[in-house]
Amino acid sequence: MFASSWPNNVAGPENSGMKIVQFADEHRRRHFEFFRNMSNPHFNICSRVDIVKLLAVLKERKLRFTPTIVYCIARAANEIPAFRQRIRGQEVVEHDKAHPSFTVLTEASDVFSFCTVHYQPGYQAFAQDTLARIDAMQKQPSMKDEEGRDDYLYLSALPWISFTSLQHAMNYNPTDSVPRIAWGKYYEEGDKIWLPLSVQAHHALVDGRHMGQYFEKIQLFFSEPALFL
Repeated sequence: MFASSWPNNVAGPENSGMKIVQFADEHRRRHFEFFRNMSNPHFNICSRVDIVKLLAVLKERKLRFTPTIVYCIARAANEIPAFRQRIRGQEVVEHDKAHPSFTVLTEASDVFSFCTVHYQPGYQAFAQDTLARIDAMQKQPSMKDEEGRDDYLYLSALPWISFTSLQHAMNYNPTDSVPRIAWGKYYEEGDKIWLPLSVQAHHALVDGRHMGQYFEKIQLFFSEPALFL
């Protein structure tokens, strides 16, 4: 679908693996231009995923819910190249990693703080780092992302609501191509425990097939925790 080349002017540890994407076939390029020029090019899919097996393992091993959910969300996104691609002016870049920046409650106020964690594929190290970052942000909340970076995944938690649809607050700038993923209050239904999950992405980069791959991957992690624990 695309060819890629490595830029010569990339600096910094977060961007060390970034590459420029050049779409190889004409139809893919037209598809990209069609959606890039829309005033609201993002689309959002809300569905539900079964976490009954995951919760059982977390309870058995006394593991925390939030670091695990953030890890699964980030890992599924990182395993699909389209979720690591970003629009920069007239170019598309692909990061080697996309790092979750998620919402946490704070001790300083009744509104949330951003909490950014460096993504790493090993669960244990990621979970430990996440818990430390949560503790820090709860005490000293922040609403800022590092200027110039777009290698994020924006994550939100709404543990009070089992939502069936969701709309994110954002500036509808066509070049904002960071995916936004949210989870809600899980609930029991028969022998299942369902977690509402909303995935939003820029349609010039992410198509319905990629969305389908995302939900398949994250359900696999939830159904077979031994894959990463």
